Amino acid sequence: MNKYKLTLLGLVFSSFIYVSTILLELDLFDQFITFLKSFDYLEIDELIFPFLIFCIFLFIDMRRNSKKVQLENAKLNIYKAMLCSSHHILNNFIYQMDIFKLTAEDTPGFDAKVLSFYEDIISNASYQIDSLSNLTTIDEFSIRTSVMSNQ
Repeated sequence: MNKYKLTLLGLVFSSFIYVSTILLELDLFDQFITFLKSFDYLEIDELIFPFLIFCIFLFIDMRRNSKKVQLENAKLNIYKAMLCSSHHILNNFIYQMDIFKLTAEDTPGFDAKVLSFYEDIISNASYQIDSLSNLTTIDEFSIRTSVMSNQ
């Protein structure tokens, strides 16, 4: 309903004008022509068709830009949903790997260098997840650079 608010307003307004012209027996088109003839000395009548053509192209351009913005917003929403899901999956993986770490720490003779390497891997993955989550512009270059900046 909110999407077609202006269309409904235009319908109500045009219906009101139609009913008013019928009830009051007005001839709005003739009055409009008379109004334009009164400005004939200003040569405004030559500007009407170019102005209407300009308005049509302006409307088409605005509509196309509006669709482009809507498409970009849809892409952004999909990206955010996918990122949130990936974030959830990776956090679950990291928590499960913490169980592995606890088991490795309790295992006698387990190499401490491997545990240190494990800590670096987990912190790097967490950093990359956070950097992806905090992007301000969503494009291929910014996504790639945010992930590769810490490697």
